[in-house]
Amino acid sequence: MFLGSGRAWRAAAVLLPAGAVAAHIGPAATWLPGVRLPLFPGLSGTGHRRHVALTFDDGPDPDSTPRFLDALDGLGIRATFFVLGEHVVDHPALARETVRRGHELGVHGWTHDRPWRPALTRTAEELDRSVRAVYDITGCRPRWYRPPYGILTTSRWRAARRAGLRTVLWSAWGRDWTADATPASVRARIAADLRGGGTVLLHDSDRHSAPGCWHAALGALPALVQDCHEAGLSVGPLHEHIPPPPRPTAPSGTLTT
Repeated sequence: MFLGSGRAWRAAAVLLPAGAVAAHIGPAATWLPGVRLPLFPGLSGTGHRRHVALTFDDGPDPDSTPRFLDALDGLGIRATFFVLGEHVVDHPALARETVRRGHELGVHGWTHDRPWRPALTRTAEELDRSVRAVYDITGCRPRWYRPPYGILTTSRWRAARRAGLRTVLWSAWGRDWTADATPASVRARIAADLRGGGTVLLHDSDRHSAPGCWHAALGALPALVQDCHEAGLSVGPLHEHIPPPPRPTAPSGTLTT
């Protein structure tokens, strides 16, 4: 969960005119909490003031996602899982099981890539492909989008709007993707920023982060939910938290898996 090396940004700047780079990368400033939280509350996932939205990124992962589903069942909590299209296609039964247990799926992209250069057509095609994958496999059309690494570019923003998706980042995260994350550190990091109406970011997979780091997020869940309940806050998915965009029609085309 970082914007990436300065070397990559400089390489993009060399290859493209400065104006094109600025127009493409400009929205990425919303990754910064100091910009996003006060200026773009909707993008931060600000919702019902007595509710906290619980969200997970990077799945579905057969090694770890089932453990999160079991833990959430035990806690009586439902959540929003931002899934990668390629993983949904690879593990369709797990995607269906996630929905069957009452959770909702948002789109995290087709792959977990960094958008160094403008690529509106490719970005739109891959996002549409991800939407179709979720719909074809689960029968539920996603409503939410969170870009990989939380990096929102002009291409990604336009593609999400065209696909009928609302982009939602987060207001609190546990830094659970790091090698030194523990249940206690994840809980403390979230607690520092947790407020009613906030959206929490965790990860149910380590495929794009430190190996085994999902154990920290999983271990923090009971205490996190307890903290919310003790503060008088309910916990649930985004559709209980933010008025969703109008439900679009089924995506065109059929995905072959």
